[in-house]
This record gives sequence, structure tokens and C-alpha cells, in this order.
Amino acid sequence: MLVGWLRAAQNPQRSRRQGPATVNMKTGKAPLAPGYAPSTINHALSVLFRFYEYHAHHGRGPVLNPVPVSSRRRAMLAHRSPMEPVPHMARAPLRQKTADRAPRAIPDRLWDELFAAMTNDRDRSLLEFYVSSGARAGELLGLRLDQVDWAGQRIWVVSKSTRALEAVPASPLAFTLLVRYLDQAALPESGQPVWRASRGEARPLSYWAMRRVVQRANARLGTNWTLHDMRHTAATRMVNDPGLTLPEVQTVLRHKHLATTQRYLGVNVEEMFDKLQSHFQRPRTEAGRLAAGYDPADVAAVFGG
Repeated sequence: MLVGWLRAAQNPQRSRRQGPATVNMKTGKAPLAPGYAPSTINHALSVLFRFYEYHAHHGRGPVLNPVPVSSRRRAMLAHRSPMEPVPHMARAPLRQKTADRAPRAIPDRLWDELFAAMTNDRDRSLLEFYVSSGARAGELLGLRLDQVDWAGQRIWVVSKSTRALEAVPASPLAFTLLVRYLDQAALPESGQPVWRASRGEARPLSYWAMRRVVQRANARLGTNWTLHDMRHTAATRMVNDPGLTLPEVQTVLRHKHLATTQRYLGVNVEEMFDKLQSHFQRPRTEAGRLAAGYDPADVAAVFGG
């Protein structure tokens, strides 16, 4: 019943989307569907499975977990080496088929445009921390002042996956913008997050408020970027830096598996399109035309003609 409702219901977080569902010409990204994504449904099933598994372990709830699983698939993936290819097995009942799309980074030109659309130092500092540290949206918004290492040019964030406090480096520009923001907004109270709402009573800046900041910029620029695109951009920049190894990037992004980091090694779509445009503009070589430096008389003497 839950899966059927999620597949048919409208996602209230998509209610702001206006107009037909067409690909954005500037970003190349299609808008999100009005309902719940297959990955969201699968995540809900995973949460419910763990919920019932936990209570069954403590002798509460149903004897059998009501969320069906594929036992054979779980057994094959349990002790698989990350160097081995992922075996293709049938999905468990109720699990949705998801498309394996390559992560899309924001091109430098469009990133500069988005950064310029920010109207204050709070938003500029957040965007610079996002794109230089690769921290997730919620992780960065929960940052406190005592978790900022000014001398070491790094911050300490509560990791989403492990809930552990982990160090993440960031760019000098991010710290400069943070200083400018704190000079204007004053220091936060002890134990309170660094970034706060600029209107109304003093309160931490929420994920939804920062999301609206990006949505307002999208409306002005005609784009459809999301907060998570910042993390994709940071990851793409890092993996394409010859001075960084893939395990180092994995450590900064705090990916559990190296295969997740390797996804950013794929072809950059925007760069590929730019190269193809240069290819289309090159003059075509005429058939029978000799390359520069060859005398037609010498070629005729050797090959006849």
C-alpha cells in the first residue's frame, strides 16, 4: 500500500515547478518529476526494513520483516570486493528500477554566473564552502563557530552517514567570505550554527531557506541548479585535478566506496559538447588533396598518375 501511494502521490516539494517538463537549455538538466522518485521509494523501503529488523532483534514487532528482500542478491553483495564487477541480480519485490545517471557538475562559466547572483556575503560564503569542501547541504548548515579551524583552513562537520565529526578542507576564499559575513551579522551565540536567517528572530538558517536562495537565483538566471549540484561540482573539480589522487578525493568527500568517487571520472558533458563544436568548425579535408610539404610531381612519379 505504501509503495502504491508513493508511486501515485504528488510530492509537495515539487509544487513550485512551473511550466511544461522540458530540459533546461542552459543547464541541460530535466526538471524533477512531480511525484516521488524511484530512489526515494527505495530509500523508504530500506528505512522500514531496518526499522522492523531492529525491533525484531529486541523481540518486538512482527516475527517476519514485512519488507521483502532478495536473499540471493544480498548474499552475493555482502562480501564482494570493490574491484570486482557488480553482479546483476533481480531486484527485491516492491523495489523500483532507477536510472544510473552520471552526476552533472556546474560548468565554470555558469558557476560564476550563479555566484554573482548571490546578494549577500552569507550566501556567497555558503556557496564557496559548498564548492570547495564538497560538504553536503545539511552538514554545512549545521556548522558551529568552534568547528572552524581558521589556521588549518578546514572545518569540522557532522558526517551524514556516520554521524561522526570529521575534518573537511575548504578554500581561502571561503574563509574570507565567512569573516566578512560574521563582521556584518556578528558572532553567533555559543552552540548555535554559524549561518543564520537574515530576517525575523535570530534562528539557524534551515535547509529549506537555503534551497529558496538557490531557487530565487534560478528564477533570475533561467537555470535549475540544486544544492546537491554544488557537491557534484566539487567532486568533479577534485577528480580532474592531476595533483589529487582518487583515494584522496574519496577521503575528502567521505565516500564509503571508491566506486562512488569513480563515477566522477566520466566524460564531462559540457566539455565534450565544446570539443564537438570545434570539430564541426574545422574545414574538411578534400579527397585527393595532398598534405602540406608534398610535391604533386613527386607523388605522380612514385605512384603514377
